[in-house]
Amino acid sequence: MTFRARAALASLVVLAALAALTAQAPAASTPQRLVGFRSCGALLGYARSQAQRFVTPYGIGRPVAVGAATPGAPVPATSAPGAAQGQQFSGTNVQEPGVDEPDLVKTNGSTLFAVENGQLESVDVSSGRPKLLDTLKLDPGWSRDLLLAGDHLLVLSRSGFWLPPLAGAPAAMIAPVPSKTTLTEVDVSNPHALRIVQTASIGGAYVAARMVGSTVRLVSSTSLPVALPYVTPSTPGVPTPAAAQARNRAVVSSSRVTAWLPTYRVGKRAPRPLVQCRDVWRPAKFAGLGMLTVTTIDLAKSLAPVDSTAVMTDGRIVYASPTSLYVATESWAVRPLAAAPAIAQPASATQIHAFDISSPEKTRYLGSGSVPGYLLDQWSLSEYQGVLRVVSTQMPAWEGAGPAGDSFLTTLSLRDGKLVQVGQVGGLGKGDRVYAVRMLGDTGYVVTFRQVDPLYTLDLHDPAAPRVLGELDLPGYSSYLHPISDSLLLGIGQNVDAQTNEPSGTQVSLFDVSDLAHPKRLAEAKLGQGWSAAESDHHAFLYWPPTGLVVVPFGQQAVAMHVSRAGIRELGRIVHGAANAQPPQIDRSVVVGRALYTVSSAGVQANDLSSLAKLGWAPFPE
Repeated sequence: MTFRARAALASLVVLAALAALTAQAPAASTPQRLVGFRSCGALLGYARSQAQRFVTPYGIGRPVAVGAATPGAPVPATSAPGAAQGQQFSGTNVQEPGVDEPDLVKTNGSTLFAVENGQLESVDVSSGRPKLLDTLKLDPGWSRDLLLAGDHLLVLSRSGFWLPPLAGAPAAMIAPVPSKTTLTEVDVSNPHALRIVQTASIGGAYVAARMVGSTVRLVSSTSLPVALPYVTPSTPGVPTPAAAQARNRAVVSSSRVTAWLPTYRVGKRAPRPLVQCRDVWRPAKFAGLGMLTVTTIDLAKSLAPVDSTAVMTDGRIVYASPTSLYVATESWAVRPLAAAPAIAQPASATQIHAFDISSPEKTRYLGSGSVPGYLLDQWSLSEYQGVLRVVSTQMPAWEGAGPAGDSFLTTLSLRDGKLVQVGQVGGLGKGDRVYAVRMLGDTGYVVTFRQVDPLYTLDLHDPAAPRVLGELDLPGYSSYLHPISDSLLLGIGQNVDAQTNEPSGTQVSLFDVSDLAHPKRLAEAKLGQGWSAAESDHHAFLYWPPTGLVVVPFGQQAVAMHVSRAGIRELGRIVHGAANAQPPQIDRSVVVGRALYTVSSAGVQANDLSSLAKLGWAPFPE
């Protein structure tokens, strides 16, 4: 299994006993609208009846072998006066302009905010010499991200996880430990004195979030119900597994609707339902007892939800344009609980649910559809002129080896409340797996890999007839693609050993795509043995167009390069810490004015944007 496959596996939720995939991917299934619940009684009746199918002597779930994998886990934000993102300072590397994405680091052009070591740090970056201004300790959590809107900084934290609770039993249940998303609003109007304004908690783990203006759409997934008083065969008065199962059936039958609805809590107020019954939808075909919720929050007002809508399913991939949000998840043969798929269907499909986010106060469900196979990540989706383009592959990213498959680009549009297929083109890397996707306007790029690295160029101007224009075969692969200009495309990935077909080190490739029918590689730069975080996390990649600067983290270094049609020229490598100490891994890079700031768990360093000479260092408190 390649590193890319292992990384994808580590980032996914439990995948137990995956069934073998068939050799031919299916066409997209018949699109259909979700079914809405008209009342709490209708929701409760549906949940109770469906849950009875999965009641066991240990609660609700599907038995899996002990030892199965368990998981660990339309304006940019207001800037400082006189500063403009993209002109005087760089922001988070996002997929769509005007749609901000949560990340470890945010800046407004004068202050840099970073989450490191369980603390929020504010650093003055206005002068080229960073200075630590304040440190704010955060509540425990295993994952944190930031969103910044004016003087409002939102910290998103995850906590909770899944584990097998019955150690030593002949078959363990993958059962949920309640997941929770904590939202912390921090007033950063005075970066010398960070102040928590309020906190809120939402039942379930957040899958992703997107922000347009000051409006945040938080996508969370809840595994329900986890608070019912289930028993086990070891419970006093429950002598046998059959008795335990009967008792648990009665528990489900007597459950109340509140057990099936996620909750939220602002401050110390009493918990309230996150979504109303009438705003919950379900697929026509059973897709689980968990709940995927899209919550609207206006950071300029409060952390209290402005609006919420939910679907009784789970979600893995989120993509948003300034006006639409899409949530994609694979179809599973049995999926009683969100985030706990059991067996993949042969020739599985990916379901996609579309939501209208054009209003800052309302999220409206639009329709659903599906495409054959699996999606790689958010870059597999792109909306352009009202058409959704989706790249899918028969072989999922977490499969280390498997039968030869095919990959597709499918175009979809909303018609009569459904996502309907408009066009499709296949034959992308027959027998390969998709490693990278980028769609820009009416042009698309897809990288697949098995033994060689084909880069495909796609003509998407006619949604009814997308077509492959060109193909470039190279050793190795690119796992992240970034446009440098209308005619230049940069790829970050791995060189591959010709003998073992295994990755042999990070490489940066510059492609000439001025003639889409005949793409060619102009230059390549090998960074050495190892991996770059930018290969799997686009937020770790920096491109600064005014100077052609590219910065890629590589181990404990940040590699700075100048990229132009003339080629790739390495400018230098930045390292944090003393020469005789183990340097920390550099997580992010930001340009402000004439300085390049790099961020690690140890602190923030400034280097001259042209010469890379060190300008200053601001250490974080241990």
